[in-house]
Amino acid sequence: MPRALPSRRLPRHHLMPHRPQSHRADSPAAKPLRTSDLVLALLGVALLGGLALLAALALTVGATAP
Repeated sequence: MPRALPSRRLPRHHLMPHRPQSHRADSPAAKPLRTSDLVLALLGVALLGGLALLAALALTVGATAP
């Protein structure tokens, strides 16, 4: 009875290209954080916090209403 799969491993094609290691001494340092990235991150956190507060308020007010 023949085998369903061959006994040797088949080569697999890697979808991602090989990237050189970035932790070597000759590689450049990481790019500095831009101010616009920090502002956008803080804005996102503030908006999510406000949304959470509004949801908590709506649930609290809805629970006490007759």
